[in-house]
Amino acid sequence: MVSMNRTADVIIIGGGVVGCATAYYLAKSGTKNVIVLESTKSIGHGGSCRNGGGVRQSGRDVRELPYAMYGIQHLWPTLSEELGVDVEYTQKGNLRLGKTEARLKEAADTCRQCEKGRTWCEMVDAKEVQEICPYLSKDIIGASWCPTDGHANPLTTTLGYYKRSLELGVSYYTDAKVQMLKKIRGKVRQVILTDGTVFEGEQIILAAGYESRAIARTVGVDLPMTRLIDEMFVTEMQPHMFDIMLGTAAADFYGHQAHHGSFVFGSECGYEEVTDMDDPSRLYTNSMTLSASCRAVMDYVPCLKDAKVVRSWCGWLDNAFDGVPFIGPCLDAEGLIVACGFTGHGFGTAPAVGLMLSQMRFRFRWKFFVPERGMSPCRVFPIGG
Repeated sequence: MVSMNRTADVIIIGGGVVGCATAYYLAKSGTKNVIVLESTKSIGHGGSCRNGGGVRQSGRDVRELPYAMYGIQHLWPTLSEELGVDVEYTQKGNLRLGKTEARLKEAADTCRQCEKGRTWCEMVDAKEVQEICPYLSKDIIGASWCPTDGHANPLTTTLGYYKRSLELGVSYYTDAKVQMLKKIRGKVRQVILTDGTVFEGEQIILAAGYESRAIARTVGVDLPMTRLIDEMFVTEMQPHMFDIMLGTAAADFYGHQAHHGSFVFGSECGYEEVTDMDDPSRLYTNSMTLSASCRAVMDYVPCLKDAKVVRSWCGWLDNAFDGVPFIGPCLDAEGLIVACGFTGHGFGTAPAVGLMLSQMRFRFRWKFFVPERGMSPCRVFPIGG
């Protein structure tokens, strides 16, 4: 790392979709010197390229809805054109399914959250579910339906932001694992890697998923979150069936049919905590967890019972203590902005979050994005505070 540029206007820690989107919007707005540090050997190595691709408003906390809605209304529809790659954005709606009254109650809670945020979401009965998607199980008794939800391709979206930001002059360094942050005259300015390399910036943006917690603690800030495994699998190509996003009301599984015909599903089967997943680099599933996830999908989409799974993988989710992300400047660590704890919701909101973070650099925010009480910066907790 002898010849690298080590000073910047903004240093972004984390080369996932949020980090790449932030870098792009910063460069687009005129910030000349932006550095992105990624701890692994490739951009988007973590959950950014290992998720189900949901771009939705339903199933979110009401505090997330303003920027989730903004992204869907103003950013996602033209993102392929803006980035010069096909992000495969499809807006055909989202069903959150239920086979029991308990599941329907969870779906109804989803609708109530959307109503608070002025997003159209309604409950539909078994007949309406079949009208929307006749390929689903007849045992489904109802669902929530949000017609403005959709899905996109996580890989092409992440790499699209990466490619465009590179073209605008952003510098990326991979295999750059951060050990700590350091304050200079009371302001967070330095990023120190495990090999001793020191980067210095006017503004530090921390978007490194679960690893953000340990990094933030080095300047006295705690971000209460845990790490959770989210599993994915892809089927062989199938004839075109539907374009909607679907899943259970409790998000036991979720997924969609991709443009090329394969089905992409994500799930939390419930066995993850009892499997050997201590090594963060071990991003693959095992026979117990994958088979449980497949059974869940077959219960709701029986026409896929003979479909072959061609590959599977898993990624780490950064689960905030109450499911709502930390986004904004740290009051007790001037110069540091955080964006983490997305709890599996980071991909769909990444364009809006990236835009927000780029605006925070210039100390102004659009009224759409002013966080309600309970979101960062109020959600950033100093150690010992």
